[in-house]
Amino acid sequence: MALKVKAKERQMKIGKNPGTYRYVMLPELYSTLDQDKVIKEAALRSGVTEGVMQACWDGAGKVIKAWATEGHSVALPGLGTMRFGLRAKAVENVNEVKASLIRSRRIIFTPTVELKDELANTSVIITCYDRNGDEVKRVTSDDPGTVEDPENEGGSTTGSETGDGPVNDDAGDGPVNP
Repeated sequence: MALKVKAKERQMKIGKNPGTYRYVMLPELYSTLDQDKVIKEAALRSGVTEGVMQACWDGAGKVIKAWATEGHSVALPGLGTMRFGLRAKAVENVNEVKASLIRSRRIIFTPTVELKDELANTSVIITCYDRNGDEVKRVTSDDPGTVEDPENEGGSTTGSETGDGPVNDDAGDGPVNP
């Protein structure tokens, strides 16, 4: 299995050299899998009926949503954990703390080491297209398989390295400190 990427030659409108052409990489052949297809495949792989799988899927979704909105980090079996967080402006004085400091709410997903290893070990095939849409080159990755890890201060991991936990900056994912 490989990730398919296309590199299209595009004219840059902004940046250091506007008007120049650069190859920009974008995912290729990605689509959203319908929930019914996922349930059917999961039922087939687990040996249960689609009805049972649908009931389990719905139940797990409700539990994840309920617990995550209560502040829990919720395990997603075989995938990782998810939790809700927020980005907020930091202030010096406790009297300045108010809801308007919250800039956005977000969903934070932390993949398992196994999932990161799977991604690190998946090859990437890049097909390059010139500005006329003609294929000009194909490349298969030989990179070290570095996987971005926003919870690791270095920002990435290779293979089964793991981060030390969340990075706490002014944007924050927790309480606003005085």
